[in-house]
Amino acid sequence: MIDYDPHRWWTYLHYLRGSMIKEIVYRVLACVLWSVGVTAVHLHVRPMDIPATVHTLAGISLSLLLVFRTNSSYDRFWEGRKLWGGIVNETRNLARAAGVFLRGDAALYGALVRWTTAFPYASAAALRGSPVDLGPSAAGLSTEQVAQVRGAQHVPLAVARRMSEVLDEGRRRGYYAEYVQLQLDQNVQLLIDYLGGCERIHKTPMPFAYMLHLRRALVLYCFSLPLALVDSFGWATVPATFVVAYLFFGIEEIGVEIEDPFGNDDNDLPLERICDTIQKNLTALLPDEGGAPPVSPTP
Repeated sequence: MIDYDPHRWWTYLHYLRGSMIKEIVYRVLACVLWSVGVTAVHLHVRPMDIPATVHTLAGISLSLLLVFRTNSSYDRFWEGRKLWGGIVNETRNLARAAGVFLRGDAALYGALVRWTTAFPYASAAALRGSPVDLGPSAAGLSTEQVAQVRGAQHVPLAVARRMSEVLDEGRRRGYYAEYVQLQLDQNVQLLIDYLGGCERIHKTPMPFAYMLHLRRALVLYCFSLPLALVDSFGWATVPATFVVAYLFFGIEEIGVEIEDPFGNDDNDLPLERICDTIQKNLTALLPDEGGAPPVSPTP
């Protein structure tokens, strides 16, 4: 994700990164070259113009399709951000609540915190199809357990299972009752629910028929535009075609980029930053990581 100041208006107008220009330049250039050819033939060989009425009506329909496309994509983007916000909250809640009951067992609490910080890293890697990553805190975990988790079919689920096993060990050691374990494990369940929501977005693209029809309509509209403008605009048809093609292809490409917000595109969610934030927040609670020691209850 690109950080920017929304109050600085002119500063970003020359930016190429994140602007979709690189993605649409060849499509726009093809439209412009076509408009040059149409204008030259119309002015020097034979008339090429067509009535603009149908083209105007088609432009209204196409605009509505593009609005729906970008709104649907942004809904997916924002839902993904809310789901990752839920992951941030539940990891903090789990570490906070478990720290009260496990204050007397630094090793067990440390294992829970480290597995909890590993969950977002594993989830991000799974959503991106990247190699397994459990984050920096995995270095403090059992080498055998880490190897087993890395070899699991669904790594985030295996991490969540380790978290539940640590909570069960705390109950067996008598640090809390079974009903407390169930309440703590509810945070783990919510983490799995949030990941499942992210996988739903990631694995369910926009319907193929909608995507195909929209792109066909875009191509037909942009490449027929010079025919509708050439009689009235003359050589001004070329810059007019450029502006319209840039706007329409750019809007469609924005929808494509934010449709799946968990990738590595310039406008995707900053999953690395979110994972690092969770890791820093949770490890700060560990005494051996520089965090404050557990506070004993006031008698």
